[in-house]
Amino acid sequence: MLAQQRQQAILERVRRNGAARVADLVRELGVSDMTIRRDLEVLAERGLIEKVHGGATATGAGSTEEPGFAAKSVRQQAEKEAIARRAAELVRPGTAVALSAGTTTWTLAHHLADIPELTVITNSVQVADVFHRSGRPDQTVVLTGGVRTPSDALVGPVAVAAIRRLNVDTLMLGVHGMNSRAGFTTPNLLEAETNRELVAAAQQLVVLADHTKWGTVGISTIAKLDEAHVVISDTGLPEEARSTLSDQVGTLILTGPAGAPQVVAQ
Repeated sequence: MLAQQRQQAILERVRRNGAARVADLVRELGVSDMTIRRDLEVLAERGLIEKVHGGATATGAGSTEEPGFAAKSVRQQAEKEAIARRAAELVRPGTAVALSAGTTTWTLAHHLADIPELTVITNSVQVADVFHRSGRPDQTVVLTGGVRTPSDALVGPVAVAAIRRLNVDTLMLGVHGMNSRAGFTTPNLLEAETNRELVAAAQQLVVLADHTKWGTVGISTIAKLDEAHVVISDTGLPEEARSTLSDQVGTLILTGPAGAPQVVAQ
């Protein structure tokens, strides 16, 4: 296969799935890791894809664009892991915790799977599957039902009706974007409605958002910044964002690599 043909095949895969991993492309196209990385570099320089750690994602970030779960799962993996690890420290055994859909909350689910006697409410197929695979008999997992979105969230009137009857101690909320004017947002109108019900059901709102979410605005607001009791992000968050969030949220926690000191502003 010529380089041009190979790059076209890569581009079509990224556009179809929203993302592609280097390891998968190496296996499917039968070339070296270095060759795939050079192809990705060429496509990125032409503005056709965005290179990320371990692969590539489709370009574009409109207010209604909703990347699929696979596309988001390869972005900011180290930051999401650090955020999830810190968020897990806020969850006590025997409590009821809600997890919204998203790759950061999915990462968090792996850290919560060993906490005893949890009751977990989620509208995420992926999150529920993590707990199902862990198989702890002392955990209760409630999956809301609803219509499935590209990010594997269950939304709509069925999900809203289920959540409206529940009360939880803490909501761990993943977001598409956060902005001083728009607050915490999503590109999916039905998901925003469902997430607003999760916010209303929780005594404490904890938002999990890596630094790339700052300045991104989805079409619909889930909650204003000052509704969050805790925001957990990473040390890549710009100074402007740190100042704004420190002024408006209850507690801002910035995580770094494993072993690095954390920044906490209250």
